[in-house]
Amino acid sequence: RGAVELKTDHSPVTEADRAAHRVIVAALAAWTPDIPVVSEEGEIAPYEVRRTWTRFWLVDPLDGTKEFLQANGEFTVNIALIEGGVPVLGVVYAPAIDVCYTAGLGLGSWKSAGKGDAVRLFGPSAPTASGLVVVESRSHPSPALEAYVKTLKVARRVQAGSSLKFGLVAEGVAHLYPRFGQTHDWDVAAGDCVWRNAAREGQRPSSLEYNTPALLNDGFVIGVAA
Repeated sequence: RGAVELKTDHSPVTEADRAAHRVIVAALAAWTPDIPVVSEEGEIAPYEVRRTWTRFWLVDPLDGTKEFLQANGEFTVNIALIEGGVPVLGVVYAPAIDVCYTAGLGLGSWKSAGKGDAVRLFGPSAPTASGLVVVESRSHPSPALEAYVKTLKVARRVQAGSSLKFGLVAEGVAHLYPRFGQTHDWDVAAGDCVWRNAAREGQRPSSLEYNTPALLNDGFVIGVAA
């Protein structure tokens, strides 16, 4: 993993983050040289430039660096294609556990694990009488989350790292994923794409927006509450 450094926001970064960035950005540049790339570990174009883009790749080379450092397997590589402020393609891959979620506008959402066939995802069913299964961040607890959960009838709370939480809701393992506090666009875009397209018809709703000046989103709740 190499040396661990702290960014200005006090989040950790490792050589694995930077190495993944270099490999992914080079591959995307070779594949789609006309589409710009925004990566967490790269040099990000100013909003005055980005606002003119009709589409771009959004990359988190290693989402869940804390999970990576803890060696619990719950870190992911997130890649999304943004068009018109909406994620239209998304890949969330957890290399340590060999689980991959993929999604595309009009293509549905899918999960593959190991050498097994990809399985179509249709999102959560309605909660049972016992209540909701809520998936939450392993590394970002908050008073706001606790206050929100108290307003729900909860059967079980599940902790998970990185964008795997989006996948767990998309495949129906959990009903809700609430997250309070800001997230960067690259943290959520690929997982959001998996959630949006986990439907039998059309898309599921999402409040997340992309390519804003600060590349930040406020808190959100995705899933089915009733």
